[in-house]
Amino acid sequence: MAEEKKPWWYSTYDAFDTFLRVPGTVTRKGAHVRDGIDLKRVMIMVVIALVPAALFGMYNVGLQTATLYGLEWSFLQMFFYGLLRMLPLFVVSYVVGLAIEFASSQIRGEEVNEGYLVTGFLIPLIVPVDVPLWMLALAVAFSVIFVKECFGGTGMNIWNPALVARAFLFFSYPSSMSGSSVWVSKTWAGLGDVDAISAATPLAMAHDGGFDAATGVISSANQSYSFMDMFWGFIPGSTGETSVVAILLGALILVWTGVASWKIMVSSVAGGLLVGWLGQMAGATAVPCYYQLVMGGFLFGSVFMATDPVTAAQTETGKWIYGFLVGALAVIVRLWNPGYMEGMMLAILFMNTMAPLIDHCVVSVHTGRRAKKALTA
Repeated sequence: MAEEKKPWWYSTYDAFDTFLRVPGTVTRKGAHVRDGIDLKRVMIMVVIALVPAALFGMYNVGLQTATLYGLEWSFLQMFFYGLLRMLPLFVVSYVVGLAIEFASSQIRGEEVNEGYLVTGFLIPLIVPVDVPLWMLALAVAFSVIFVKECFGGTGMNIWNPALVARAFLFFSYPSSMSGSSVWVSKTWAGLGDVDAISAATPLAMAHDGGFDAATGVISSANQSYSFMDMFWGFIPGSTGETSVVAILLGALILVWTGVASWKIMVSSVAGGLLVGWLGQMAGATAVPCYYQLVMGGFLFGSVFMATDPVTAAQTETGKWIYGFLVGALAVIVRLWNPGYMEGMMLAILFMNTMAPLIDHCVVSVHTGRRAKKALTA
């Protein structure tokens, strides 16, 4: 019997029909494997792992606003302020990104994949909280069209789409994406015509020589942060990157469920620590190497960005090499690039490009060794 022809809008219908369930269809002939895990479950697990960092980030947005403006807000006031500031970013990210995903699937006559569930959640967490919404919409559209759809959709992209969206903003609108400051909106704080405040991040302060070796405190003229402040996340920064505790909780979820590679996480941290220590020994910085892990987006990038299974190295040995070079390059940029303090974005995007070469070299070495063993056997 001929298969019934599906209507042109079937891709959109199927996406909504299967959003909260998996249809019980199987192949009609030949062998097939039934498994409890699929792309939808993998993507949802990553979103769940991101939730602790997102929730803490919302609170921290309110905390930084209250601190800078001297407002006596309660915990709930600070959290809901951050929630209201973040909500438009999430709405724009998902509406623009999913609209393009749905349109592309309709044009190709394919099902809508769930890959953008994670990308749409990540983008608002790695951009300044006051980024203009039209800029964010442009960045999302550029990333989805030119990084995902032009390469064939979910699973075919070479670079991490969320990081490309941030890179688009960074290079196209540098005045809104300096990479070293977090902005606080005077309008949302209800302060009328008070001038907006730009709070320097600890990474920028350390880069400018604000580290006190005697106390271990990073400070500027009117701000100071201890190691524990940075560890817990009570510092300025992009919404998702500040709290090491929340990020580590997400890392445990990813590793426990087998969604992300612990090898990439561990090797990335090792690379960052090694280069940070070498830089400290060489006199390039007075900041201890372990401070690199709690400043900026290093740990967030190592856990949620570098481990992207599509753009990272695929071989087991390649994962160690890939992760190590991500961490090492990020700290190299931090220590020896005077124009840009945060190197994690550039390091991951560069290593995304190099990942296929790493895998090729690893496989070539492995097959060469096997060939030699076969000849000598």
